[in-house]
Amino acid sequence: MNKIFLRKNDLVMVKKGKDKGKTGKILKIFPEDRRAVVEKVNFVKEFIRPDQSKNIQGGIMEKEAPIHVSNLMLFCSECGQGVRVRKTILEDGSRIRVCSKCEVNLERQK
Repeated sequence: MNKIFLRKNDLVMVKKGKDKGKTGKILKIFPEDRRAVVEKVNFVKEFIRPDQSKNIQGGIMEKEAPIHVSNLMLFCSECGQGVRVRKTILEDGSRIRVCSKCEVNLERQK
């Protein structure tokens, strides 16, 4: 099984499915299932039963469902689209992810 090059808080673009073209931030990754939960993408309806002991009213709620990582690409702000990623080694020995088109650093600044 190949390694997932996406990480939490990465900005990604959906390339297939009902939400094709949408961008969002990764909220959670499930590496064993090769799936990721992306903000404001792949909404599903969840039916909640009322429960008086937990003070839950019940009803229909929408939430984000996991989407397969093969349908996601890292979003490059310079190119304005989803791009493939290369890894490069800096002078200090650290590895960073770089856009394969415009050579821009895709690592999130902390």
